[in-house]
Amino acid sequence: MFILSKRKEPKMAVNRVPVLKRCRSLDLDPTFLGYDKKSKRTSARAGKKMSEYGLQLREKQKAKFIYGVLEKPFRNYYDRADRMKGQTGANLMTILESRLDNVVFRMGFARTRREARQVVLHKFVLVNGKQINVPSYLVKAGDTIEIKEAAKNIQRFKDITEITAGRLVPEWIDVNKDNLQGTVKELPSREVIDVPVDEMLIVELYSK
Repeated sequence: MFILSKRKEPKMAVNRVPVLKRCRSLDLDPTFLGYDKKSKRTSARAGKKMSEYGLQLREKQKAKFIYGVLEKPFRNYYDRADRMKGQTGANLMTILESRLDNVVFRMGFARTRREARQVVLHKFVLVNGKQINVPSYLVKAGDTIEIKEAAKNIQRFKDITEITAGRLVPEWIDVNKDNLQGTVKELPSREVIDVPVDEMLIVELYSK
């Protein structure tokens, strides 16, 4: 008698390294992730000279960590950026900023990008009136992003908007925080993306 085993669903990869420890290793200020805490410790590698490859790899890891992207989709984003007109590095940063979870974070509808991914996955977000639960969905200029009506009055979003009330909203986004609604006026150029990543080092890494 043969017993058929149940097929298990693939699990999403999770980085269990504490955020502040990961920030130390990447020489990254946690505020860029939406965290107001800072570690008083220093990285064990602080002050040590890194090789050219080490610097390039760190910048890629930093970008992946900030936006919460795994290696395969990150490489896909790079290849897509390389096929676009203009500078590959700048195109890559624009693509990463265009992710729905990042836009939800930028609009102040989540305290961190990690929380923004949860908000999207839990089906709280509408794009142009349609429910989208894919964090990697890429928004376009003119898109309207909104927390669905049934969720606007729950305590979670009241707490979130209270904490993010003083956060600076990027100039490429127009937000009505009272209605938990915003519009992507245009896709951002590299000049207006306040992320401390040297994308040219990433281009050099992938160009080898």
